Amino acid sequence: MNVLATVQLPHAGWQPRAHQKKLWRYLMNGGKRAVAIWHRRAGKDEICLNATAMAMFERPGNYWHCLPEFTMGRKAIWDSVNPHSGRRRIDEAFPHEMRSSTRDQDMRIEFHNGSTWNVVGSDSVVHGGGIGSSVAGVVFSEWALANPSAWGLYRPILEENNGWAAWISTPRGRNHLLSLYQHAQRTDGWFSELLAATDTTAVSAEALAETLNELVALYGEDQGRAMYEQEMLCSFNAAILGAFYAREMSLVRSEERVRNDVDALPGVPVHRAWDLGVRDDTSIFWFQPQPSGQILILDHLATSGVGVEWWRDEIFRRHDKHGWTHGTDYVPHDAKVREFGTGRTRVETMMSMGLKPMVVRDHSINDGINAARRMLPLCIFHTRTDESGVSALEQYRREWDDDKKAFRASAVHDWTSHVADSFRYLAMGYQPSPMRIVKPQPMDGWRIPPPAAPRRGGIVF
Repeated sequence: MNVLATVQLPHAGWQPRAHQKKLWRYLMNGGKRAVAIWHRRAGKDEICLNATAMAMFERPGNYWHCLPEFTMGRKAIWDSVNPHSGRRRIDEAFPHEMRSSTRDQDMRIEFHNGSTWNVVGSDSVVHGGGIGSSVAGVVFSEWALANPSAWGLYRPILEENNGWAAWISTPRGRNHLLSLYQHAQRTDGWFSELLAATDTTAVSAEALAETLNELVALYGEDQGRAMYEQEMLCSFNAAILGAFYAREMSLVRSEERVRNDVDALPGVPVHRAWDLGVRDDTSIFWFQPQPSGQILILDHLATSGVGVEWWRDEIFRRHDKHGWTHGTDYVPHDAKVREFGTGRTRVETMMSMGLKPMVVRDHSINDGINAARRMLPLCIFHTRTDESGVSALEQYRREWDDDKKAFRASAVHDWTSHVADSFRYLAMGYQPSPMRIVKPQPMDGWRIPPPAAPRRGGIVF
């Protein structure tokens, strides 16, 4: 008897709930790109696990469920238990009868037809953990917290394979999730949906009121309500809890200082601020101070797994493309350390390649954060920097201590850390001269004429 003939998908009698049916129909009808911003407890992962099981049966291939971090995937997906049934969620979605193997160590399930499903992290994917893998479908869960570079790496592969991708998340400020959602809204063939808890019956009004009271009790009135609006009402404008630059970045957005109509002054140096990584990301901001005192943040790039030679070529390519004049490279103090093997410092290596490194003085992280806070009100960001640079500065945040019920002084170490570090080196390395007001003094019945107004240039908003 054919065992597979007795197995039904979706498994265990699962059926989409009323608010899930629109997304379910899109995926079952062969939809390729879906962005679902649903409130907490709406069943985002649940519907995507079942949809992936259907896809694995219908089209043999490799499928991923991608969380922001690999360790998060084990807790949120692999080991997660449905409190209503008492069963692991992966067992509800992927029947044991259809599996040829289940590997706990690397969170991998294989079907008898050759399809595989893995839980992965955007942190490991971006750092080479999945390079070369051919995937037919990817679910990006909690996309607002993930490294946006993950999509850039796997978009060409999915397009070549005619594969599909789904992004499911609650908001974390106005970051790359919002950009992708807006793109989905205006692009034919894409699915886009935002569901607040007030739009569904997944959580009762009484439970919502209790949730709000609990969050206020835990975080305080302002932060508790912000958490509620973010998680349950899917607000993109709610403050990100523990964000170092919450006030400064809120003003960047409200004052419309992320624009596409700014460019460098010709002939004026465009500088670069680096956070140099070895195993982690390297991040660079391109910037140009203006005579007005403002600072144009013209570009940003972060990647890993490449050497200084690749960065040199990319820097020269971008400067040639935009007609920028080369300026100074502000680098961390540890760039002076001699590398094992070459015997040279990275400063010496950069100089030999035609770059102009200047070592930023050693400083505490707190001093650097304070310098960045003073710098941000002067900054105007080109839209080229929005997805990776601006978003990272908005999300750079403190760790939460569950035992003390308070934020630690230390930052969460994720994809935002290296971007924030390179901006910190920008703020500590480039120190604009303060403006001085010279008052004329009377002399023998006549006065020294007041100095001419300084010549102002650049763009002032």
